[in-house]
Amino acid sequence: MNHRTELHIDELVLHGFSPHQRYAIAQAIEVELTRLFTEKPIPVALQQGGKFPSVNAGCFNINKESKSEATGNKIAYAVYKSFGK
Repeated sequence: MNHRTELHIDELVLHGFSPHQRYAIAQAIEVELTRLFTEKPIPVALQQGGKFPSVNAGCFNINKESKSEATGNKIAYAVYKSFGK
């Protein structure tokens, strides 16, 4: 059975990143979230639908030399996991 999932992120707050990385990180987040929601089960918190005024994906460490894609992937996974809490 196919499910349609629509996720809209109005504002993404990232502290400690260079402003020139924002678009590359955002693109990586979008690609990875699409992959996660396509390949993995829909988190229980989202199965009934609804709106979430905010999502706290927690804190994590990222190496300063990390590429934007790796950073975006890590953020996307943290967001995905936050719906399973």
